Amino acid sequence: MICAACGTENRAGRKFCSECAAPLAIVCASCGAANEPTEKFCGECATPLSAAAAASATGTPASASPSPVAERRLVTVLFADIVGFTPFAEEKDAEEVRDTLSRYFDMCTDVVGRYGGTVEKFIGDAVMAVWGAPVAFEDDAERAVRAALELVAAVPALGPGVQARAGVLTGEAAVTLGATNQGMVAGDLVNTAARLQSVAPPSTVLVGEATMRATSGAVVFEEAGEQLLKGKQAPVAAWRAARVVAERGGRNRSDALEAPFVGRSDELRLLKDLFHATGREKRIRLVSLIGPAGIGKSRLAWEFLKYVDGLVETTYWHDGRSPAYGEGITFWALGEMIRGRCGLTESDDEATTRTKVAETVRQWVTQHDEIEWIEKALLTLLGVESGMAADELFGAWRTFFERIAAVGTVTLVFEDIHHADSGLLDFIDHMLDWSRGLPIYIITLSRPDLLERRPEWGAGKRNFTSQYIEPLPDEQMRELLAGLVPGLPDAAVATIVGRADGIPLYAVETVRSLVADGRLKQENGVYVPLGDLTNLAVPETLTALISSRLDALEPADRSLVHDAAVLGQSFSAQALGAISGVEA
Repeated sequence: MICAACGTENRAGRKFCSECAAPLAIVCASCGAANEPTEKFCGECATPLSAAAAASATGTPASASPSPVAERRLVTVLFADIVGFTPFAEEKDAEEVRDTLSRYFDMCTDVVGRYGGTVEKFIGDAVMAVWGAPVAFEDDAERAVRAALELVAAVPALGPGVQARAGVLTGEAAVTLGATNQGMVAGDLVNTAARLQSVAPPSTVLVGEATMRATSGAVVFEEAGEQLLKGKQAPVAAWRAARVVAERGGRNRSDALEAPFVGRSDELRLLKDLFHATGREKRIRLVSLIGPAGIGKSRLAWEFLKYVDGLVETTYWHDGRSPAYGEGITFWALGEMIRGRCGLTESDDEATTRTKVAETVRQWVTQHDEIEWIEKALLTLLGVESGMAADELFGAWRTFFERIAAVGTVTLVFEDIHHADSGLLDFIDHMLDWSRGLPIYIITLSRPDLLERRPEWGAGKRNFTSQYIEPLPDEQMRELLAGLVPGLPDAAVATIVGRADGIPLYAVETVRSLVADGRLKQENGVYVPLGDLTNLAVPETLTALISSRLDALEPADRSLVHDAAVLGQSFSAQALGAISGVEA
């Protein structure tokens, strides 16, 4: 028996810990629940406890099975089930129903496993999973909520009318360590999670207060009120998990309100499926996302980053952007990736750059004859060294990423690749042609201009997928606006939707313009109109909209924005201060 206070393993039947004298729990021989040493009957099943303790002390089993050893642990429990499956099954053949359920069980097992959970059991078309046992991590609650959202989003693919709902609770429960599948976790927490799931609307994840507080840094919640649950005397406060808005623990969460992610679930699912296929098959893959400015390519990449960041699978993420103009920028996006991997900034001096590059190369490269070669190639990429031929550089850069991929999947995201010189495109082709047997996942984001410059882009390449991002339909544009500004007058919505032409950024920039003008205020996680917005004047194009916002700036701020535009879409405060004369 393990002491919950100090972790010391004690002889079975002891009432107090031999190390710290803390009272030890008595495990019910009937149901496995943990009880206090002074209790005479099990709080879960009313079985007398004195016989169990006596049997443990003498070594005689109290029943046909030996008493399991359990301990109290902080765990997060997920319950989910299918809604609408009965009418779906009535119209299908029995074998087809069995096949659908098998796919559902496989889906649950995959999703829970990807987020580090353990499937406790399946009950009909319901699944119970647990985080925090047998191994606990500090972000177990967040992983469970992410898994619930992922599962609810994935289930509709099983068939028309099929949806899922889930309940997630965090708290103490009796955990039988070493048990597999049935009976590992027991207690009121499990029953309450099942009841909470049963009152959740279709396609909804409801969580309790402890779960909400533990995960609110990365997940947006909406109050769902107090729920009257069967078997519970007092109402249980619940929140609806809306969406993930940051990396784990709230990293890189924007201070601005994030627009709802609508109309791109199929594209995001494609990115996820191909990512997992890359890791499973151990082969390089290129996914090219193409669409006009403002269509949502970067948002897709951000949603995908939040997804992979929540997985237990180790993923080595790299991203870089190609600037529209400038000198010495042929491989700028690749340089940003290397700086990120080495922990460098643009402003670091040569000595710092050399030191960090050397440390990083030795972290991933073990063959002595490769270390100097790769180190010099990376320094050449960052402008510190020179004198290597293009084919030698390509080989060294590729080898560096391959050595990392030997440990886990490497993801390379190239943004604005329509601005890239042919050299960077040639390097991506080189990666596809030469890398073998390693999980490297390349994603490129570009406007259609890329195909005008490089019509053969991806042609004939193995494991190449191209996805054109289409404008959003009017219905989904209205959904986006409703998520940002509930209560926006219909006339204003119609004007914005009509001018946006399916470009999400237009709607988002319109809302930002109204916020800057003081006509919207943020309240309880959404924007609320101030005054009458019925007769809203909206510029006809995205360019005109942004120009109107620039015109409204103070002269000093406008001058600073003009200077920033010279530097491109990403730059350091020091660089902006250098060209503007404003102290950084």
